[in-house]
Amino acid sequence: MVTISAAPPRRIRVWDLGVRAFHWLLVAGIALCLVSSADEGPLSAWHIRIGWAVGVLIAFRLVWGFIGGEHARFRNFVRPSQIGDHVRDLIDVRVDPSVGHNPLGAVSILLLLAMTAATVITGAAGGEDWHGLIAYLLLGLVAAHVAGVVLMTRLTKDNLVRAMVTGTKDARLHPGAQDAEPPARLAVPVAAIVIGTAAYGATRFDVQTFMPHAAAEGVQAGHHAGDRTAVRQTDDD
Repeated sequence: MVTISAAPPRRIRVWDLGVRAFHWLLVAGIALCLVSSADEGPLSAWHIRIGWAVGVLIAFRLVWGFIGGEHARFRNFVRPSQIGDHVRDLIDVRVDPSVGHNPLGAVSILLLLAMTAATVITGAAGGEDWHGLIAYLLLGLVAAHVAGVVLMTRLTKDNLVRAMVTGTKDARLHPGAQDAEPPARLAVPVAAIVIGTAAYGATRFDVQTFMPHAAAEGVQAGHHAGDRTAVRQTDDD
């Protein structure tokens, strides 16, 4: 007797590599910023450097929102007119799975980008009070986002975390859906230029931005020594 095994369900491509890499690097960046925020913590010396790296990620995602894959583009998932219907469906517990971001998910993404950018900017500007407040608001927003992912996964049976890891979703949950359009032809070189430009801009603002801690301390010590020498020369004059 021959046993014919059922073929695995077809999966459709949804999230491109740029979106997935950004997502998990941002998760790691925010987590590391949190654990390095204590003044006397073992990672405190890296807090500013990690913050700048997160800023570079935000610059990448803003550009990728115009040149990335189909579901990464802002014009394809920012749909304010659909938020009301989506909320009513949630209240009635009859939500259909979305191939890309659902309307509330889109709002969450935009808020996360804005709040993360605001956290980096206030940190760079030295506004400690605002920086701390916005950072706490960002953490609250992250918690709400995670809760929304868990809720939507349970309601729609669409594993959103797995999709953000593999980039694919079960085609049976999305009848008629096709593989997402890939990023624009020049998306990768353009993104590389944006990342390089953002990183260079960060180093122009803070020369120690991406230096290893020991090297950065050496640079800082050199600056202090130069300052002391200048003071002595002024006194001698």
